[in-house]
Amino acid sequence: MGKVVGRMPILDERTVEFVSGSPEQTRRLGVRLGELLRGGELICLEGQLGAGKTCFAQGVGLGWGVSQSLRSPTFTLINEWRRPGDKSRLYHVDMYRVASAAEGWALGLEELWNEVDVCLIEWPERIAALLPAERLWVKMSVIDDTRRRQVFVASGSYYENLLNQFKHAAFGA
Repeated sequence: MGKVVGRMPILDERTVEFVSGSPEQTRRLGVRLGELLRGGELICLEGQLGAGKTCFAQGVGLGWGVSQSLRSPTFTLINEWRRPGDKSRLYHVDMYRVASAAEGWALGLEELWNEVDVCLIEWPERIAALLPAERLWVKMSVIDDTRRRQVFVASGSYYENLLNQFKHAAFGA
C-alpha cells in the first residue's frame, strides 16, 4: 500500500489506491470521476467522519456538471441535484442516521438507483444488503491531519471499465 502523496498503486484490475494530500486534491479526484459519468452509476463512499467523503462527492458533482457545491445531506438523508440545461439528476444520499438495511428499504432507497442518473451514497455499509452487486465502492480513511487514503473497488464489467477510464483520466495510467 503506497504512502506517498499522489502515488497510485494498482492493486488489481478492479482495485486502485490513491493517497490525497489535501481536501483540494480529494475534490479534484472527484472531478475526474464526475467527468466520466454517463448515467446510471452508483458510487458508494465509505469512511469514518473526516475521511473526505463529502469533499470527494463535491468534486464528483462539479465534474458531472452541477453548478452548486454539494452539501452533505446528513439531516435530510437525500439531496437531489440537477445539471443546468437538462433533466439529469444526481442524488447525494447520506445513510449515517439510518440504522439498518430494513430502515433503508422502508425509505424506498432501492428505487433510487433505477430513477436517477448518478447516485452517490455516503455510509453505504449501513444498507449494503439493499445495494446492487454492480457498483463503484470507494473506501476512504484518514492517514494523518492532511492525508487521506482512497481505495476504489469496481464490481461488474461496467464499473471495471469506468475505473480504467478514471485511472487514465486522473493518473495517466
